[in-house]
Amino acid sequence: MAYKYISKAWEKPEASFVKELMGHRLVEWRKQPSIVRVEKPIRLDRARKLGYKAKQGFVVARVRIRRGGLRRPRPTSGRKPKRMGSKKYKHGKSLKLIAEERAARRFPNLEVLNSYWVGEDGRHKWFEIIMIDPAHPVIAADKDINWIREKVHKGRVFRGLTSAGKKVRGLRHKGKGAEKVR
Repeated sequence: MAYKYISKAWEKPEASFVKELMGHRLVEWRKQPSIVRVEKPIRLDRARKLGYKAKQGFVVARVRIRRGGLRRPRPTSGRKPKRMGSKKYKHGKSLKLIAEERAARRFPNLEVLNSYWVGEDGRHKWFEIIMIDPAHPVIAADKDINWIREKVHKGRVFRGLTSAGKKVRGLRHKGKGAEKVR
């Protein structure tokens, strides 16, 4: 029952108690390193929906990503402003996928399960990444999650096999962008 109220509050953070909490949290988060391991997920309802369990072998990390498009250095020699090529470049990946990859590089012995948004300000976005230790005996005994121990799932975030990776690759929705070629 509590999960229902948590998810309702996070649907519109600016209209609920979450706005006041986020004001205090973002001040602290800006001072912390860009990747921080956290004890418990902030959005417990969302984490549980995405596969998190409060047991050994599950790790949650909060990752800070700079918002906005790609910034390119301005060319030194002369050109027309139109040909400078420093503005309007876009990332090929979402910020969420970049956050997952950075967390996977920081914790090389863990596999990324999924992630979700936890906050943003004008300059940064924060995501919580759910990761699993495939070598942990508790994970090996859990029939719901022990599939991640197989070799085919090694480095899944770098191959676009998480939810964010599938979305970037256009595989998230059946039929969308999957028209038959004649």
